[in-house]
Amino acid sequence: MAEAIGGGGGGASCIFCDIATNSTSTTLLHSDDKVLAFQDINPSAFRHYLVIPVEHIPTVKDLHAKAEHYSLVNHMLEVGRTLLHRDAPQSKHYRFGFHQPPLNSVNHLHLHCLALPYTPRWRCMKYMSFGPLGFIEAEKFLEKIKPLSSVHSKV
Repeated sequence: MAEAIGGGGGGASCIFCDIATNSTSTTLLHSDDKVLAFQDINPSAFRHYLVIPVEHIPTVKDLHAKAEHYSLVNHMLEVGRTLLHRDAPQSKHYRFGFHQPPLNSVNHLHLHCLALPYTPRWRCMKYMSFGPLGFIEAEKFLEKIKPLSSVHSKV
């Protein structure tokens, strides 16, 4: 897949922004006002989907502990889970997460949704965590961007 450059809408090219605006022939598995999902063109697992925000957000480094960002990532994860449970119910293991810069392939936020096994098996290397680099699990990332206001319990 080609490296995306810059942000969508500003004249620069972003393949995922093109998909979000229906400027490609990509078959969508899910579409709503916030996100869309489609198959990865170079799958690394039995099922490998990407869930992207409609809005151009370059990477996980552009998300912060704000309610809107937490809600978006949570929604992305829910969509991914729903699709994989529908399309690969026989899989016993699923993985959901993001590649962190500089190891992301496209500069438009995208959640990898994988129904294992990896195909071929060596592809698991692409989805390993290397501290602040590499792959970060979606659940772990949600904890990282959880707004402080949602941490406090109601009395």
